[in-house]
Amino acid sequence: MNALALPAVGLPTVFTISFISATLLPLASEPAVFAVIKSNPSLLWPAILVATAGNSLGGAVDYWLGFGAKKAVSEELGGRWFGWLARFGPRAMLLSWLPVVGDPLCVLAGWLKLPFWPSLFYIAMGKFFRYVVLTWILLRIPDGIWHQIGAWLG
Repeated sequence: MNALALPAVGLPTVFTISFISATLLPLASEPAVFAVIKSNPSLLWPAILVATAGNSLGGAVDYWLGFGAKKAVSEELGGRWFGWLARFGPRAMLLSWLPVVGDPLCVLAGWLKLPFWPSLFYIAMGKFFRYVVLTWILLRIPDGIWHQIGAWLG
């Protein structure tokens, strides 16, 4: 665990995991972020910022996947099913932090050709908020509970 917290290893790992987890692949970045911060508390803000950057860039990849997919699928389907997203526009990307629906939401933003830069701005805001809140919550859990969880997991 301490090896992962080294700035030379920990932050690139956090970036990579955060980037991959923002795509449609089922991977959670929060455990990696928390492990780095717990092992090296001085990396709190760098880890959150690196995770936000990686997760936001992954969201941008999702956006462009949706943008490209629109060319391959009927225009009628998108307008009928996802008109609500078009009404909210890029601000809806604040919800990109949500589990399960956040990453597909980024794909839909590209599908609907929402403005890219405002969408990316709101994606980054939502993801930053998620990392700050989850890290704050996890850091408030007493160490004794983490030891019990570790013992339980074996």
